[in-house]
Amino acid sequence: MSIYSLYSNKKPVMSFEVFPPKRDGKLDNLTYTLERLSALGPDYISVTFGAGGSGAERLTFDTALSIKNRFGIEPLVHLTCINHTKPEIDRILKNLKEHGLMNILALRGDINPEVPLKNDFAYASDLVEYIKKQGGYSISAACYPEGHLESKSIVEDTLNLKRKVEFGATHLISQLFFDNNMFYAFCERTKLAGIDVPIDAGIMPVVNKKQIERMVNLCGASLPVKFRKVLDKYEDKPEALKEAGIAYAVDQIIDLISQGVDGIHLYTMNNPEIAEKIFKGFYSLIH
Repeated sequence: MSIYSLYSNKKPVMSFEVFPPKRDGKLDNLTYTLERLSALGPDYISVTFGAGGSGAERLTFDTALSIKNRFGIEPLVHLTCINHTKPEIDRILKNLKEHGLMNILALRGDINPEVPLKNDFAYASDLVEYIKKQGGYSISAACYPEGHLESKSIVEDTLNLKRKVEFGATHLISQLFFDNNMFYAFCERTKLAGIDVPIDAGIMPVVNKKQIERMVNLCGASLPVKFRKVLDKYEDKPEALKEAGIAYAVDQIIDLISQGVDGIHLYTMNNPEIAEKIFKGFYSLIH
């Protein structure tokens, strides 16, 4: 089943993101997480792409296969390209196809100064176009409600996103955001630009101050006044901040659902307890 086809049957589509174990890790702990997440009935689960060679790739594949074959849920496999050559991407795509993993989230990947860049793919749109030409895959892509940090302007960012869709992406997942108005403004821009594919709102529950600072530095998400008040009030009370972060995420999701969002993609950080609490907070709205 393609991820895109899910949106013709229901709304909103509910999904989670997990990451595979580290290179020397095992799937045992993640299996427990997947058991609890799968019990919530998500429509699909995305798996981040392990960096660090074939061993890490194998863990990504094994995780995706477990989601598909053991838990009966459609996996969406992340695939980054900036550190891969075309032959390497060909090998990965062949491996995915052989295992029946046909849903791919095509990403550029983060630039690491310590890792030499390859020259075959400069942007995610290059990877989208390349995968599309192979045929048979369902391609998703990332989008940025407040614009990609490296874009010169919102206009440039919107044009880059349109290029991904024109090259073959049929579904988008947004970067995390804490201000729903930013997401609604983004959706209006996409409509004006002629981008007409399902867009999932990416929600990350913030449960500690360091996580907030790291996420803001990585993606540039703005913090609305309401959120800053939560942080200021509970920053020295870890358990209270976690509960407040969960409540904030639930409020975000309820508002998004009431506005007819296509889907909710919850960045779980492999923490099923938090995912369960958030899911229960809006369960009645989708059933």
